[in-house]
Amino acid sequence: MEALIYAWKAVSVLKSNAIAIAKKDSVLGLGCGQTSRIDAVQLALWKAKKFGHDLTDSVCASDGFFPFRDCIDTLAKNGISAIIQPGGSKNDAECISACNELNIAMVFTGFRHFKH
Repeated sequence: MEALIYAWKAVSVLKSNAIAIAKKDSVLGLGCGQTSRIDAVQLALWKAKKFGHDLTDSVCASDGFFPFRDCIDTLAKNGISAIIQPGGSKNDAECISACNELNIAMVFTGFRHFKH
């Protein structure tokens, strides 16, 4: 839970669409200012890998909801173990099912940091 809170605080100051990938007290990758959530996810993962970070059991924070499960699938393929996001998508049930299927914990905050 500590890593999720840390990532949630980090993503709160980024330009939307924003994703923060973290472990405990370290940000591993950021994807921000993107035109879509999946682009932000892919950018954050690319940056983390570029600098040689091991993403196993890392966490993800999103400043806005995940509109589709593609983000969840991409995060799972890269070792993400938990996600924190505001929720509120008409496809929340699909994202919850994806997390259950992929054994990823997901926390809904009910509050978004989305800035536009």
